[in-house]
Amino acid sequence: MKKLIFSTLILTALFSCKKNETPDQLTEETTIETVDSSAVTPANALPEVNQEQLKAMVAPQKNDTIYVTNFFATWCGPCMKEIPHFKEKMEELKGKPVKFTFVSVDAKEDWNTAVSDFADEYNIRKNVVLFDASMIAPDYFTTITKTWDGGSIPFTVIKKGDKEIETVGMMSKEDLDAKLNSFK
Repeated sequence: MKKLIFSTLILTALFSCKKNETPDQLTEETTIETVDSSAVTPANALPEVNQEQLKAMVAPQKNDTIYVTNFFATWCGPCMKEIPHFKEKMEELKGKPVKFTFVSVDAKEDWNTAVSDFADEYNIRKNVVLFDASMIAPDYFTTITKTWDGGSIPFTVIKKGDKEIETVGMMSKEDLDAKLNSFK
């Protein structure tokens, strides 16, 4: 047992005594990079939208596509209860001119954890965008929607051309079906 401990100590000492290069001995091939860690985002980060991009997302579009934009947060119980209805409709309408977008209004510190995990759990990563609502004017949402002041979620806007339905609060499967069918 003593031989094993002694051997381990000697090997540790040998590896830790490795010669370090001094700065003037660095070769041309050696590079030192510094990165601002606050600017680093994971490769699988969800896209963030700014106020102008969000405004464009909810603006009327002159085409035959139905746009479903749902504002949610992962800490919102009613939001999480209605998501399976949206997911089911997305599968049912796959290949049809319907675009679903889920706008997370979660706090920024939850974007790479709770929101990312949520997007993966429901397999809707390509449909989720992040919006930092902490830095907007109090009346921002009233300038981009007809009825919503941003004070409660979930909130859903369904649009096709000039026709629009806004819903504050959780939608049941039947509500969502009826509202989408009204655009056909």
